[in-house]
Amino acid sequence: MKKIDFKKELKYLYKPSAKKAELVQVPEMNFLMVDGAGDPNHSKQFENAVVALFGLSYTLKFMIKKGALGVDYGVLPLEGLFWSDNMADFGADNKKDWKWTLMVMQPQCVTHALVDEASALVRKKKNPIALPDVRFARFSEGQAAQIMHIGPFSEEGPTIENLHQFIEAAGYQLSGKHHEIYLSDIRRAAPEKWKTIIRQAVKQ
Repeated sequence: MKKIDFKKELKYLYKPSAKKAELVQVPEMNFLMVDGAGDPNHSKQFENAVVALFGLSYTLKFMIKKGALGVDYGVLPLEGLFWSDNMADFGADNKKDWKWTLMVMQPQCVTHALVDEASALVRKKKNPIALPDVRFARFSEGQAAQIMHIGPFSEEGPTIENLHQFIEAAGYQLSGKHHEIYLSDIRRAAPEKWKTIIRQAVKQ
């Protein structure tokens, strides 16, 4: 059986430095996505989206492992795109006005037909509330800057500021949405050890 570690194959996307921001070219990839709005820290919609995304992602993983493809891989981490209607006002002080898209990257072998089949299985077994909101789509981020944040989400401010200063010094402008990739299981790891990739699409 073929085993694939996508975080190793795409190491440049999943292991940035925590000391220095860097520019990366992010390829177009497949994702399961759920859109929502409101403060992620107090949103039941956010929580329901996470449950549906991982329920479907793990079902797809085991279908592909046991099926004709015979490929085993680790489910990729949760990612979030965050924005507000007026990005000039986007910040930690007005999270209630945030809009977001939660997503989990899927291997190239995942198709719409497989997603439909997996959705039917998940619906039959657990039927999470947000399952009907999950969509399967391509996402193209292109050129971006990123850095690793280590610590609680509430302390991301200086890391984000560091990233934005790097972007400006490199002669780029912010483009698109604030992007976070959550590498740690926050149910088990201590907050001071949480690892979060902070990524921002850029343009010249």
